[in-house]
Amino acid sequence: MRPRAAALGLLAALCGVGLLGATRPPGLGDVTDVRHWSYKGYTRVVVQLSRPSASAVKRLPANAAAGRPERLFVDLPGIWVGRRYEKPIPVGDGLLRGVRLGQNTLRTTRLVLDLERYQDHRMLLLRGPDRVVIDVFGRERRKREPGDSQLPLEVRGVQTVVLDPGHGGKDPGAIGYGGVQEKHITLDLARRLRPRLERLGLRVAMTRGEDRTLSLEERTAIAAGAGGDLFVSLHANAARRRSARGIETYYLDTSNERQSLRVAARENGVSPREFDQLDRTLVRLQLAENSRYSRLLAGLVHRSMLRGVGQRYRGVVDLGVKKGPFYVLFLSSMPSVLLETGFVTNRDEARRLRNPRYLDALAETIALGLAEYRSRVDTQVARRNR
Repeated sequence: MRPRAAALGLLAALCGVGLLGATRPPGLGDVTDVRHWSYKGYTRVVVQLSRPSASAVKRLPANAAAGRPERLFVDLPGIWVGRRYEKPIPVGDGLLRGVRLGQNTLRTTRLVLDLERYQDHRMLLLRGPDRVVIDVFGRERRKREPGDSQLPLEVRGVQTVVLDPGHGGKDPGAIGYGGVQEKHITLDLARRLRPRLERLGLRVAMTRGEDRTLSLEERTAIAAGAGGDLFVSLHANAARRRSARGIETYYLDTSNERQSLRVAARENGVSPREFDQLDRTLVRLQLAENSRYSRLLAGLVHRSMLRGVGQRYRGVVDLGVKKGPFYVLFLSSMPSVLLETGFVTNRDEARRLRNPRYLDALAETIALGLAEYRSRVDTQVARRNR
């Protein structure tokens, strides 16, 4: 059998390709996009939908006699794919052979991941737009190598920091006083912070080094692929009340405080009412691994920022360390914080955030906070390894 015929035979066997000629039932959603990112030991697949849908991921063993690889699949009820993805989407990164989509029943699309190497996986569901995110990890996931960050912090210490300048490209973020855009502030701050961290002996990766559009899924895939030990997402705040001002720092939690939900909704690109029980369940799963470290990281960096810039500039308001359900934090597989460095909608803070000297002061104090965090974790590592 030729390769193309074999591939279509596999699709027919698992995805019910014989239904592709059927008439579409009314009221179904669509698959609007499929994307994937590959790194050593880690691959992320994102299927974007026009409405929410998903069920549990299931695993099928390889069938050598039939020429079928080991597979993961998930059904998407209420979704129509029709003939749009007749051909498999090739990946070929050593973890996934490819991704297939087919109309399994008249009212259900099936997503299939053909595996080459596999250790485990996780699935996340996001809103605004609706998408299914599946992360697949390979068997060398437990090794400490570039592109792999899964060993416990108590064992590996802090070597690599991932800086995530929020927004970018088509997404300006908050637009404030004098037309200042959040995306420019965050990138400028990250560029000033990077050399300071490198002088401390830390390896630094950035999710973006220029003004370009990145999805939340791609930001955190880049972070995992870089072998990050810490994820620091840089942002600037906004509020309808022009007098609102101050610095606040967030770590991941299921908090339903109105202020936290407002900020998280803006950064996630959804409305507050779109935070449903599913989102909170996913956050709780991520909390189990990294909450203690994220909380410590948030406290040390926040205190350093307030001490540093508060001594040099008048009127710096401490809005505290807070908890919130930020997508970019629970998509991250490492201790993570989100820094709101000031309000672009406040005239005085907008001017400061455009001032190179103020950004230098912020970068210096963030670096000091990260250095203190590394020192504490390294002390724990040393004690553990005695």
